[in-house]
Amino acid sequence: MTERPEPGFPEVPTVGRPASAVSRRSLLALGLALPALGACSTVRVGGSPDLRAIYNRTAQHHGPDRNPIIVIPGILGSRLVDASSRQTIWGAFNGQAASPSNPADARRIALPLDGTVGVRSEADYVMPEGVLDRVNVRVAGVPLELLQYAQILATLGAGGYRDQSLGLGGIDYGDDHFTCFQFAYDWRRGNAENAGALRRFMDAKRAYVAEKYRERFNLETDPASIKFDVVSHSMGGLLLRYFLKFGDQALIEGGPDPTLNWAGAAYVARAILVAPPNAGSALSLRFLVEGQDLGRPVLPFYPPAILGSFPSMYQLLPRGNPPALYLDGAMKRPVTDLHDPELWRRQRWGLADPGQAGVLAALMPDVADPEQRAAAALRRQATLLELGRRFQTAIDTPAVAPPGLDAFLVAGDTLPTEAAYRPSAAGRKLQVVRMEPGDGSVTRASAQFDERTKDDWTPRVRSRLRFRSVLMVSGDHLGLTRSATFSDNVLYWLLEDPRTDARGGGAL
Repeated sequence: MTERPEPGFPEVPTVGRPASAVSRRSLLALGLALPALGACSTVRVGGSPDLRAIYNRTAQHHGPDRNPIIVIPGILGSRLVDASSRQTIWGAFNGQAASPSNPADARRIALPLDGTVGVRSEADYVMPEGVLDRVNVRVAGVPLELLQYAQILATLGAGGYRDQSLGLGGIDYGDDHFTCFQFAYDWRRGNAENAGALRRFMDAKRAYVAEKYRERFNLETDPASIKFDVVSHSMGGLLLRYFLKFGDQALIEGGPDPTLNWAGAAYVARAILVAPPNAGSALSLRFLVEGQDLGRPVLPFYPPAILGSFPSMYQLLPRGNPPALYLDGAMKRPVTDLHDPELWRRQRWGLADPGQAGVLAALMPDVADPEQRAAAALRRQATLLELGRRFQTAIDTPAVAPPGLDAFLVAGDTLPTEAAYRPSAAGRKLQVVRMEPGDGSVTRASAQFDERTKDDWTPRVRSRLRFRSVLMVSGDHLGLTRSATFSDNVLYWLLEDPRTDARGGGAL
């Protein structure tokens, strides 16, 4: 029987797609946009704004009346390196970087599964080292560079970023630009944990900016009075939302739930969320079940047991109505709770998949008994699912933002985006049963947290989130940041849009 998708969306096949389509889907999720492993430079077309002419003068005004800016990338958006060996764990595919097919490398890529207390794992020596501006790939011995966050860093002048060799039309911020920073973080870990790292980063940058004000303007500034404008992409928006509402409160197994205190709002004046999966992304479910194939044999395959060790993946699981998963072909058995450990155990998905036994053996070499390894993996999966549920419950709590905090949204809605699945006959793959408008990774409805359904529909968006302005842009998940429309609007919001501290009143 062939299911019919939701009204208003294109029909999709319920059989497996060719490998080329799967590879492209995975690459879109990475934001690499690889039509043929080619370059991804921005192309100017007729009618595009001359950003330099519009914003250069404003960009070169570096007075204390302009907030410093922080860029927060999404999942996969920070380079990870081994702190001792300097080996690249994530950020290159050139034969020198860590490979998930190598047991020793796999243990650096994955986070611990066996719950050993007091012993540092190989993954604990992995550290973030800068926002991933490009990815190095070697194909048949030929080195290639693929843009990642180069365009947005150039547009905002993050950290004095300059990269004319890639043909980016960056704004000229002048020689004394010092107030735009890149927040690199270990995106494998939970967003609440990284919120603590973000607070420490902001405290350090507050002190740095205050010192620069003293040196350049002979101005004594209390660092605690300095606020940032933050541009976040993808999962970085969820990290930012948690930080704004709960500060650096930890979210740990057996610990208390965070208390809404808007502690992070004391650090932020404007929050620009770009392609945020506010209601989750269906692709996270697919990757946890199937693994992530970036394009074998050129690029590696990351198996479910490695991805299933990342707390962040469970915090990206989709939620809402209509559901993102049905257990039958007739779509009569919807799954409303994707964080139920019994669902994953019963379906034999992720860390519960018997086919991951070899990967578990590589990840837990000190556990000789296969049954003990499987039991440890199941316990860890249950813990991460529960932490993912608690994280989503926390950020989903409706709350009106305090005055002085303005939120903006940028989303894509021109690409059919996977929104719901059913298991294949063998149960090891997921077949698409619904597509929705989006950016190829995040649906328009998820970015807006639109809670309308076909049975409970209103002409206006119904969401617990409130944004001062919403911009819809054409492009894939990361490619939308390369459009002149994106740059034009974000630069306006950051550099020219009038400020009123008492405005606020949004909801995050």
